[in-house]
Amino acid sequence: MAFLQKKHARGGEKRSIGWGVFRRCEGCRETLRADDLSANLEVCPSCGYHHHLSAEAWRQHLLDPGAWEEHDADLRAKDALGFVDSKSYDERILHAAQKAGVPEAFLAGSGALGGRPVQFGAFVFRFMGGSMGSVVGEKITRMFERGLERREPVILLSCSGGARMQEGTLSLMQMAKTVSALERLREANVPFLSVLLNPTTGGVAASFALLGDLNIAEPGALIGFAGPRVIETTIRQTLPEGFQRAEFLLEHGMIDLIADRPHMRATLGRALDHFVG
Repeated sequence: MAFLQKKHARGGEKRSIGWGVFRRCEGCRETLRADDLSANLEVCPSCGYHHHLSAEAWRQHLLDPGAWEEHDADLRAKDALGFVDSKSYDERILHAAQKAGVPEAFLAGSGALGGRPVQFGAFVFRFMGGSMGSVVGEKITRMFERGLERREPVILLSCSGGARMQEGTLSLMQMAKTVSALERLREANVPFLSVLLNPTTGGVAASFALLGDLNIAEPGALIGFAGPRVIETTIRQTLPEGFQRAEFLLEHGMIDLIADRPHMRATLGRALDHFVG
């Protein structure tokens, strides 16, 4: 691909300017300038495909500037089982932290949206696929508890492959733990706005992610417990087109609405107007 290479000014050496400058859309496969895609919140300007956006980028997009305080950033996972596959769990945590630039798979804190105080949380998918282990479950539980204590709406962005297998039953019990805290929030009539990103699957989808007072999804998001390939293999049938995608769930009454990423802040603002007044 000659257009991705450029001769060095001296010595004729070639250097690649490749995918640091250009990226290929995962939807339409068009080659895009990386800067243009980043400026458009990782949404393809040609076909509208929503690429992954980091938890920190989401925070900056949704919350008012200057109003952020991160919570529980010091929590760290423990290898209670001494789990080893091709690597030890401790090694995988270290590698994931280096790759994602954060120590765990969930970002939580206090902020504001349109001047209203909120509790905000977002999964970090680059950290072990946004898997929910004991630390993630604890951070989410504390976030719900802060929302209850302060009577502040909770906004949670889910993007996860599910429970973290390296923690075994400890990861599975986070499903009950987080939902229990959420039920206390619900009983106090404190709003919970759940935003479902691509993908929202496994134990996260089967616990709190679809229990929002308002469940909002991004276009095309994969939402469900098991993936479609696993289901087709198990039942030996072909699934309907678009099965488990946001549009399919909306049509069948499992979510409340779909919002494009550029309009998500305004959508959440209107939801807060409705629930809080």
